[in-house]
Amino acid sequence: LIWLGTMSIIAVIMTVYDKRAARKGRSRISEKALMLEAFFGGATAMYTTMQIIRHKTKHTSFMVGLPIFIIVHIALIVFIVFVH
Repeated sequence: LIWLGTMSIIAVIMTVYDKRAARKGRSRISEKALMLEAFFGGATAMYTTMQIIRHKTKHTSFMVGLPIFIIVHIALIVFIVFVH
């Protein structure tokens, strides 16, 4: 849970930074880096943040990929808590 919390905080920071960079015409965070962060535990926070600040909500890779990562993360938590 500490891992997921840390990854979630990082995901929010990355998402907000990328949105601000996009608005100001600055260097952006790559979609690959954002997806890797989501994959390693930040998917729920990133998806929620993207919905709130309306960032990358038209990108199918994020709007489909992040919920898939969320489902995988939930399955892993259930497995660890109840099976292991």
